[in-house]
Amino acid sequence: MRQYISIILGILIIAGAVMGYKKLADSKKDKKQPVKKIVKIVQTQEVTNTTIPLLIITSGTLKAKDKIDLFTEVQGILLKGSKDFKAGTYFSKGETILRINSEEFSANLRSQKSNFYSVLTAMMPDLQLDFPDVYPKWQVYLTSFDMQKGLAKLPETSSDKEKYFITGRKVLSTYYSVKNAEARLSKYRIVAPFSGILSETMVNSSALIRPGQKLGTFVNTSVYELEVNINTQYGDLLQKGKKVTLQNLEHTKEWIGIVSRINPIVDVSTQTLKVYITLKNKSLKEGMYLEASLPVKSISEAYEVSRKLLVDDTKLFVVNDSTLNLQSIAPVFFNKKTVVVKGLENGQKLVKEPVPGAYEGMIVKVNSKK
Repeated sequence: MRQYISIILGILIIAGAVMGYKKLADSKKDKKQPVKKIVKIVQTQEVTNTTIPLLIITSGTLKAKDKIDLFTEVQGILLKGSKDFKAGTYFSKGETILRINSEEFSANLRSQKSNFYSVLTAMMPDLQLDFPDVYPKWQVYLTSFDMQKGLAKLPETSSDKEKYFITGRKVLSTYYSVKNAEARLSKYRIVAPFSGILSETMVNSSALIRPGQKLGTFVNTSVYELEVNINTQYGDLLQKGKKVTLQNLEHTKEWIGIVSRINPIVDVSTQTLKVYITLKNKSLKEGMYLEASLPVKSISEAYEVSRKLLVDDTKLFVVNDSTLNLQSIAPVFFNKKTVVVKGLENGQKLVKEPVPGAYEGMIVKVNSKK
C-alpha cells in the first residue's frame, strides 16, 4: 500500500514542478516589452530642373600685368631724386624714377655739338656759291641751331648733287654722331613708362652704377593678371573675352575678370592649358591667391545636388509615399562640392541630407519644417 502512495506522491510532485515552471515562464513572457519600430525623419527638396551653367573652379597667384626690371646701360653715381628710390614708392607715368650723374658725358656731347656747328658754318660759303637755290633752307637751320636743345632734323636734300655735297663736308656723319650721343645721354635718366610702384630696389643713392646692373623692379598697380590651368577637354569651350568671377580664399571678397589670353600649347606633365584672366581693382595686390570660376557651357533640364547624396555615383534616394527609393541618374559635371545631374523628374522629393543606414524600401517620415 505504501508503495502505491509513494508513486502517487512522486507523480503529484513532478506535475506540480512542471506546472510551476510553466507558470514562471509565462510570467516572464508577460514582462517582455513589445519592440517599437523606429521611423527615421528625413528632409526633402523638390526637384525643379533648370538650365545650369557649368563652372570650372580653379585657382592661381595674382601677378601685375605690366612689370619691368630696371637695368642701366651707362656708368655713374646714382643721384638723389625728388622721390626716394625705395620699395613702395609711387611714380606717375612720365615721372623720373632715377637719374645717374651725367656731367662728364653732357660736356662731351656739347663738344660734339660745337664741332657739328663748326662743320655747318664752314660749309655755308661753298654751298651758297654752288647751290644758291638750297642755301636759304640750310641758313635757316643754322640760324635756329641751339646748343641747349636736341638737334633738329636736317633739311631734306632736293637732289643727289646736294646730298653728295653735304656728305663730302662730313655733315651727315657728324650729325649722326651727335644724335647717337644724345640717345645715350637719355639713358642716364629712367622714366616711368606707366604709373606704378617700385616693388624692390637693389641700390641706394650715391652708389656707383655699372652697365648691365639691375637696379630694381617697377610694377603697374592698376592692372593684374591671373594664370590658371584647366583640363584640355574644356579648351574648346572657353573663349577670349568671357567674364570670370574671382574670390579670395575666405570667399569674403569678389571681383570680375575677363579671359584675355588662352595658351594653345598643352603642358606635357599636367595635360592642361594655361588661361590668363585680366582684372582691375584698387584692392588687389600682387601675390594674392585667388579662386576663379570659369563658365564653359550650360546644361538644360538638369539639377544640382550635393556630392554627398550620390549612391554608387549613379543613384540618388527619393521619397515615394514615405518610402525610400533609389533613382538612377546621369552625372554630367562634378564641382568641388556639388554635382550636376540629369534623370530626375520635376516634383520628385529628393532626400536633402544623407540618411545613415538608408536602404531601398526603408520607411521614413518627411520633416515638413524647412
